[in-house]
Amino acid sequence: MLTAYPCAAETHRNMANRRAVEKTYIGTAAWTNPPAERPARATGQSHLQHYATRFNAVEINSSFYRPHERGTYRRWAESTPAAFGFSVKAPRSVTHESGLRHCRVELRQFLEEVAGLGQKLRVILVQTPASLAFEARVVGRFFASLTSAGLCRIVCEPRHPSWFTPRAEAALSRHGVSRAAADPAKIPGAGTPGGAPNLVYYRLHGSPRMYYSAYSQSFLRELSVTLRALTASAQEAWCVFDNTALHESWNNALQLRSLVTDTVAL
Repeated sequence: MLTAYPCAAETHRNMANRRAVEKTYIGTAAWTNPPAERPARATGQSHLQHYATRFNAVEINSSFYRPHERGTYRRWAESTPAAFGFSVKAPRSVTHESGLRHCRVELRQFLEEVAGLGQKLRVILVQTPASLAFEARVVGRFFASLTSAGLCRIVCEPRHPSWFTPRAEAALSRHGVSRAAADPAKIPGAGTPGGAPNLVYYRLHGSPRMYYSAYSQSFLRELSVTLRALTASAQEAWCVFDNTALHESWNNALQLRSLVTDTVAL
């Protein structure tokens, strides 16, 4: 009886599929478990530990409002599997109160703290306020300081129209900074990723009602195909669900993870 062996093309395709899955990070903003997850959480298991059994990434938003000690970040890293990834939001003292200016002390403190995550620190998210216009000199100086630390990849979620121009795109790319794709997109171009192409980062806040609405299966299916295509050139692709008010983020992230796995298996 003849044994069927996979051809070289099929083997190559399977390897590419596995690499695509490994490069795709899907999770939620924060790791609070929905009430429905309580029976599944083991006795003595923290919310983060249980979360990490479901997802391979999380976005820390609490760092925007208050600092965390380096040891706290270290403990969080130690609570998760080896392949788990963290994205950490830069503090508002840097982005909103200082407007990316004259914030060297605050930025240095933040970087020293998040270094506690070690190799699990994958992304730093810089979300700027809607009032902050793009200024090449300010942006260049700030991101040069941030990227020189060499801790991880950087993504920016700007919310002023001036950031969505060829000049701004070129500046972000020059500094190795990616631009997040946000939904809902309140500015033309904000719904697609931009900047440096090595990182693709989606932040889905819920639509039509931000932070509350769940995403449909058809939306997630289309997104899974998009992520699959983008991972061919990007080093990492992230999708963070921020529709957390009614815990829709948890189910949407699980659904997308399943769709991505199914898509790359085709």
